[in-house]
This record gives sequence, C-alpha cells and structure tokens, in this order.
Amino acid sequence: MNEHNNDAMNAQERRATAGLSLVFAFRMLGMFMVLPVLATYGQDLSGATPFLLGLAIGAYGLTQAVLQIPFGMLSDRVGRLPVIYIGLLIFAAGSVVAGMSDSVWGVIAGRILQGAGAISAAVMALLSDITREQHRTKAMAVIGISIGISFAVAMVVGPLVTRAFGLSGLFWFTAAMALLGIVIIALTVPKPTVQLQHRESGVATAALSATLRNVALLRLDLGIFVLHALLMASFIALPLALVEQGGLPKEEHWWVYLIAMFVGFFAMLPFIIYGEKKRQMKRVFIGAISVLLLTELFFWWFGQSLNLLVIGTIAFFTAFNLLEASLPSLISKFAPAGAKGTAMGVYSTSQFLGAALGGILGGWLFSLGGASIVFAGCAALAALWLVFAANMQEPPYVTSLRLSVSPAAIQTTQWLTRLRSQAGVMDAVLVAEEAAVYVKFDTQIIDRATVETYL
Repeated sequence: MNEHNNDAMNAQERRATAGLSLVFAFRMLGMFMVLPVLATYGQDLSGATPFLLGLAIGAYGLTQAVLQIPFGMLSDRVGRLPVIYIGLLIFAAGSVVAGMSDSVWGVIAGRILQGAGAISAAVMALLSDITREQHRTKAMAVIGISIGISFAVAMVVGPLVTRAFGLSGLFWFTAAMALLGIVIIALTVPKPTVQLQHRESGVATAALSATLRNVALLRLDLGIFVLHALLMASFIALPLALVEQGGLPKEEHWWVYLIAMFVGFFAMLPFIIYGEKKRQMKRVFIGAISVLLLTELFFWWFGQSLNLLVIGTIAFFTAFNLLEASLPSLISKFAPAGAKGTAMGVYSTSQFLGAALGGILGGWLFSLGGASIVFAGCAALAALWLVFAANMQEPPYVTSLRLSVSPAAIQTTQWLTRLRSQAGVMDAVLVAEEAAVYVKFDTQIIDRATVETYL
C-alpha cells in the first residue's frame, strides 16, 4: 500500500526531479532553437532550397518517431541511465555534425542524428523509478512545465544566439547543452534501486492494440500530428514574411517571439482554468482550433505589414500554447486505466511524425508560391482538423492513480469488484505482475482516501 507519512518530496526526489527537468529542458531547447532561424539563416547554406530547409527543420521528427517507443522498451532491459546517456551523446553528435557543416545536407544529417537521441520515455521511466507513488504525478507535472517553458525560451534565445554566433554557433551551443545534461544527471540523479514496470509512464505491449483501436485517443493523436505539422510549416513562412513583408531584419526577430510567447502564455491560462473548472474542455479545445484556423487565414489574407504579422503571431501562439497544454491532459482523461503510458507513447510518435511532415510540406508549398501558399495550406490542414475534432465527446474529468497491492489482495479480488462498482470510479485494472491496481476516478464524487479503503 502507499505510504502517506511524508507529504513532501525528500531531498533525493527533489534533486532527481530538478535534474531530469533540466535535461528535458536542454533537449527541448536543442530541438526548437533552430525553428525560428533556419528558414532565414539557412539560406546561406550550400545547396539550400525552401524544400530542403523545410526538411532540415522537421528532420529530427523522423528518427524521434521511429525510436521513441523502442528506446523506452530498451531502457526496460538494459537500464534507464545507459539509454539516457547514449541518447544525449547521440544528440550532441548530431549537433556537432550540423555545426561543422556548411551545406544544407549536412544540417539535415545532423538534425536526423539529433532526433535519434530519443530519450523521453526513458527519462519518464527513470523518474517513476526514483519517486514515490504519492509524489510521482507532481514530479511529472514539473517536467511538463519545464518542457513548456523551454519551448518558449527556445523561440527567443534561438534568434539571439544565432545573431551572436551564427547558425553553426547555435548547433555547437546545443551540443554543449546535451553534454551538460549528462553532467547534471551524473551529479543529481541517483541510480534507482529498483526498476519499475509502470504503465502510467511506460509503454505496455499488452495495452498497445486497444490503444490503437480507441477512437477518442486516435482523434487526439491526429490533433497533435496536425498541431506540430502546422507549427513547422508556419515557421518556414513566418520568419521569411517578417523579413519580406514586415521589413524586419532577421537579427531582430527575437522580440516578436518574446512578445508572442509572453502574451500567448498568459492569454491561454483563463481558458485552461475555465475548461477544467467548468468541465468545458471540449468547447475550449474546439475554440482553440478555430482560432488557429483563423490565424492562418489572417496570415494569408492580411500578413502584409509588420504590425499585422505580430498580431497574427500572438494569436497563433495563444492558440498553440492552449492546444499544446490541453492535448496531454485529454490523452490522460480518455486513456483506459493502466494504458496512459502506452497512449502517451503513441501520442508522442504522432507528434514527431507531424513535425517531420510539417517541415517537408511547408518547404514544398513555399517552393510552389511563397509564404501565402504555405499559410493557405496550413489553413486547409487546420480546417480538416476542426472537422475531425468537432465530433469528439466531452472528456471524462477523472484522476489516474496507481496503488500497490499485497500478494493476498492479488489472489482475492472481491475488493476489485467492489471498487469498480463504487460511485465515481470510472475504471480499475489489476496488473498482477506489477502488484498494482490502476484506478480512474472523479474527485468530485470520491476522494483518494476512500479509493484506498477498498484495498
């Protein structure tokens, strides 16, 4: 059973959570710092074309999508830390390849290698190994916050670093961050004494088939696919539009992204709070997709001056931040008990595939007719997403919980039947090999303490 004699994280849990959050942040910075600058600075690379620059922007998503789940499974067999160290070294090597290259093909190769350092699943599994059950959700939330902050920082710091050191300097900077991540893990993250099989943070092959047949989850997987495709495609066109239509030198783009990320973050918070408190997440979700569609149309029709491009960028990031924050929460709500980790693995794969396609699609469309064609294509993609999302159900407002069970409880499961029949309990699954039960329940009807009494 869970222990509740200590409501605060201990020193080891705090250090591990902080260290792994920093590693996630460094990796996200390395991935996304290139996004706001490659379309403009990359034109100086040998052999550069809009299509190839789009491929360079999205290339990391190809290997991330392919290797994300296998690396997580590998960490179950050989250990979390070896996989994480190897992944960070691969990422650093990809940064070095891109930093040493003066051709677009070298940058593409470096970005593909960067993506091969797919350590997200291993990091989350390591966090589950180190933190106690009652603090695991809190620790994962800290990492989620670090990911969101690092994306915002990347959009501002990327242009500043590139202005100071050039595109090659940016890649060397990301290589240094990956190596620093190795040092941080070595100094702050202890080797776990036990390696858990945890269905909330890892992929369970037994749950994969059901996850892939779940229509509600597939609709959300399509959503993150389209969202990151729109992000990558838009950033083929938007930086160039700021230069060509807005007359803003590429060295000054950082302040546009700073304003957009800052305003966008605070503008989306009331909608997140409203959706969760009033249980109206479907309305908020559909509204955000609609704003994203209108923003792409706005860029297409009115993106002819700097002021209008800045307004459009603020609206884009307000909707993007809202959707980026909502989608993982919706996955958690719709995923069956004991299948959250598997659902998130498929979700992450969809996200990286979308990033890869978006970069390629954006580059191809730009080569056909410039920024306006890219924005028109993005609007069409957003409209298609809106059609599919309109039929989604209101999500169940539930909390997921994993509780350890005794060997005797595994043998006599009458308590599980009683638990499942309790008002407010939406789902409960006993996983004998983990000696754990996964429960989804509505906290407005039943609290955690009551759930635990059934054990």
